Parts: sequence; C-alpha cells; structure tokens
Amino acid sequence: MPKLFSKKEIETFFARLAKSDPEPRSELVYKNPYTLLVAVVLSAQATDKGVNKATEKLFPVAGTPQKMVKLGEAGLTGYIKTIGLFRNKAKNVIALSKMLIEKHGAQVPKTREELEALPGVGRKTANVVLNVAFDEPTIAVDTHIFRVSNRTGIAPGKDPLAVELALEKCVPAHYKLNAHHWLILHGRYICTARKPHCPTCVVRDLCRFADKTKEPPLPKKTTLTKPAARPAHAKRRGS
Repeated sequence: MPKLFSKKEIETFFARLAKSDPEPRSELVYKNPYTLLVAVVLSAQATDKGVNKATEKLFPVAGTPQKMVKLGEAGLTGYIKTIGLFRNKAKNVIALSKMLIEKHGAQVPKTREELEALPGVGRKTANVVLNVAFDEPTIAVDTHIFRVSNRTGIAPGKDPLAVELALEKCVPAHYKLNAHHWLILHGRYICTARKPHCPTCVVRDLCRFADKTKEPPLPKKTTLTKPAARPAHAKRRGS
C-alpha cells in the first residue's frame, strides 16, 4: 500500500494546483442556480461540451422552472436529444422543475437534503450545485476526481462516497472551496484515464502512482546530405 500523504505534502499538492489555476471555474455554461442544476443533471454520463451545445439553445427558451414546465417533456427532448439518456433526463428535468415551483417557490434549495429530494438529483449533483451556485465548500466526486484521488494516493477510497469523505477530511480549509474544480480539471486534462500526462504534471513528484508516463524519446538526429552536384552540362531554368 502506498505511503499516505503527510499534511505538508497535501498543502504542497493543493498549493501547486492553485498556482497553476488561481481561479478555477466550472466548464458548464449556466445563467443562474436553476440553469446550473439543469446542466448538471444533463451532464450525467455526458461531456460538458455536449451539454453546453444543447443548453446554448435551450436556456434562452427555458431558463426558469416555469418556462421549462411550459416547454414540456416533448419540447425539452427536442433540445437535448444529442445527449445520452435524454428521454429519462427530460422526464427528470420537468419533474424537478414542477417540484421547485410547488415546494420551493421556483427557487433552487440550498441544502443537500432538499436538493437530493429532487428527481434526478443525487449526492454528486447536489454537491456541484452547492459548491458552484452557493459557494459551499463541498466536493463532488465524479470519475475524474475518483481517479485522481486514488491514482495519486491523496485520498484513496473504494467508492465515490469514501473518496469524498477522505477529501473532506484531508483538504485544508483554505483550499476546500476550489478543491472540486482543481481535481476535476486535473483529471480531465492532465491525469487522464488511459495515458496520464505525467511529464507536465505539477504534482508528479508527490504522486504515488507507480507507472508514471515519461517524456517520449527525442527523434534521432538525421544526417543532412548535400544535394548532388549539378552536372556541368545541365542547363539552368530559363536559359
């Protein structure tokens, strides 16, 4: 079992991520807490890029619970049919929009319990909304954060909840608000699933991953050969 991170190493780990990206932001495009909630629900098993492409046209038409309910499930499906599991997601978005109107005055609630009571909203989605919309220091563990936490060894766990609790315990308070963003972006662009970019990783010396990738070997130098001498009898072009 890899050696656990010391408090000093954890501080250094997040200090470097913070230095490389001082103001991390969600890559989902949204206008308000409600559109953020919808975007996160749509992003399950989908890319942020794919969700943004769909919501670019959806949100100007249905950017509030009332407008979304008016659009209806069939209308919503037309906007999100390029996203995986779109039928079930359309059903959940309409249902959660109705519940927001009926129980929360069309406002997105600010507690995990109330958020998780909404159709299609689990712990991860609730944590994203609390963090991004309401500046709560929550950590939503997706596949990227789960991989980074286990691969680096900073917060290993057998499932997302175990990793979340481990991160909650070890991340210094002054880094918690942005820890979710740093870890997910690090996993998305540096600590990738198939072939991590270890040579460019700012925490590679702290990482416990044994099979780090290395810089590709430099191409062998090629010997330049001089072009063959022009035969004495060859005519110049145009002569």
